[in-house]
Amino acid sequence: MKAPLFYSKILLFGEYGIIKNSKGLSIPYNSFKGGLKIGDINSKIVDQSNRNLQLFRDFLSDIDSSIVAFDLKKMNNDLSNGMYFDSTIPQGYGVGSSGALVAAFYDRYAINKFTVLENLTRDKILHLKNIFSSMESFFHGKSSGLDPLNSYLSLPILIHSKDQIETTGIPLQSSNGKGAVFLIDSGESSETAPMVDIFFKSMKNTNYNRVIREDFIRITDSCVDNFLAGDFKSLFFDIKNLSKVVLENFKPMIPLNFHKIWAKGIESNDYFLKLCGSGGGGYILGFSEDFEKAKSALKGYKLQVVYNF
Repeated sequence: MKAPLFYSKILLFGEYGIIKNSKGLSIPYNSFKGGLKIGDINSKIVDQSNRNLQLFRDFLSDIDSSIVAFDLKKMNNDLSNGMYFDSTIPQGYGVGSSGALVAAFYDRYAINKFTVLENLTRDKILHLKNIFSSMESFFHGKSSGLDPLNSYLSLPILIHSKDQIETTGIPLQSSNGKGAVFLIDSGESSETAPMVDIFFKSMKNTNYNRVIREDFIRITDSCVDNFLAGDFKSLFFDIKNLSKVVLENFKPMIPLNFHKIWAKGIESNDYFLKLCGSGGGGYILGFSEDFEKAKSALKGYKLQVVYNF
């Protein structure tokens, strides 16, 4: 069985905001990947993954075929031969583990699928996003479809609003640049659905709703614009403000042992932290104009560079 690999993703900007029509920017992250393989069903890892994929198969067989149709015969055949998802993408870390799996299933089993090689118009990309949203809802209850889309296309995706998305280019990385976007491992995984639930409940509060719409979304939009323009000076002004707004309004999504470190970054200007995905654990995103300083200030934490500038 020959099947391609699909990469993880990082939502640089737009977590929670895109639910309320902010801009967003998602990029592929090639350090983690996964693909469908045939393995020995007597292996515990293969057997567990295979059982999970069977549940996913049952879910996909019930999706309205006018949205997407699958070659279920091929799917059943692969599953009975010991198919599993071989992945290095950590689960519950906000880097798209289920998105890569959804992309892999669509690529192998979707009938009349859109391919990466064809001319992907905005309408086609939006249609793909809606397909992926239906498929990934198996894992999260509700999905934007962006993670699988990013994984499938393996290109940066710019979200203007819910119904307006496009592939985009990002500024070239600078191999000798001092600044970096990086990941911090919080040491614990998290589930998306409970975090999103907290957000929706909070949005019923008038003051909270106003802060999200007037501050959080406005700053997020500005971050996307400045990053794409390569205006890192303005970006860091925005990132600092974004980090403050998140610390004040998304406390339940920030692991407790990171509250002080988060505030310390804002006070010192050595680094600024933001959520990576829905939060609650997993990875936290860091931004620093001087990565060596950030490394020193965050000694003892596992940091991984995502992007240099």
